[in-house]
Amino acid sequence: MDQIRIENLEVYAHHGVFPQETQKGQIFVINAVLHTELKKAGMGDDLALSTNYGEVCLFIDDYLREHTFLLIEAAAEHLAKELLLRFPLIECLALEIKKPHAPINLPFSSVSVHIERGWKRAYLGIGSNLGDKQGYIQKGIEGLKENPMIRGVKCSKILTTSPYGGVEQDDFLNAVIELKTLLTPYELLDFLHKLEAEAGRERKIHWGPRTLDLDILFYQDFLSNDPTLTVPHPDMQNRKFVLEPLDELCPWQYNPVTGKNVRQMYLELNRSGKIGEVQEEVQ
Repeated sequence: MDQIRIENLEVYAHHGVFPQETQKGQIFVINAVLHTELKKAGMGDDLALSTNYGEVCLFIDDYLREHTFLLIEAAAEHLAKELLLRFPLIECLALEIKKPHAPINLPFSSVSVHIERGWKRAYLGIGSNLGDKQGYIQKGIEGLKENPMIRGVKCSKILTTSPYGGVEQDDFLNAVIELKTLLTPYELLDFLHKLEAEAGRERKIHWGPRTLDLDILFYQDFLSNDPTLTVPHPDMQNRKFVLEPLDELCPWQYNPVTGKNVRQMYLELNRSGKIGEVQEEVQ
């Protein structure tokens, strides 16, 4: 991806563990690499199509002056998040905060922290088979959109599907959601559990009825075999109500566990005639 680079930006701020650092202050040096698409701005010669690096520099200066952190690790973390939230064309960034006057009684040039943060694309399964199913799904989608750490929420068509897992219960409404997020996979999982709890979700029967069900299907290139969070979702290849809406949103998304993309898994499941059949599309 294209880059805008800011090198050796000097900011006088008050960060440090020792009282004299927060009281007196010192010079910090900032390096930032902003990953963003620049072709439209370059072809159109239009600043409105790019990220204004002058505004970015002023924002960095203001933010580090107005806030005080004990650790430059904390300063970097909070500044990176605010930059990504404030400037929507930045997809990801690398940020370094250098402290050339750190209180070290030895010869040195500077100490620094370097972090990389950015928006991650994720795909979620969403479903409901209790009460106002359509209302629960809509409420879940609205909850995702209201979180400032999530953007670009897009929902597939909603399907009516037969229950999966052998528990006798009402039919489900199911869909898949695409989004971008600054939350880590486990932070996203915690937030999804919060939305489920707000919808009155009770975890009493495995594969049982539920007001709202939210599952992480894919999270960028994240892989996990943790029983708390297994990603990619371990059983998607057997679930037509997952693969059909996934095929609508991201047919070429690759699953490194199965070694196949969504379209391949979807076609194979259709040929096999396995469970997880879709009954109809909800208008």
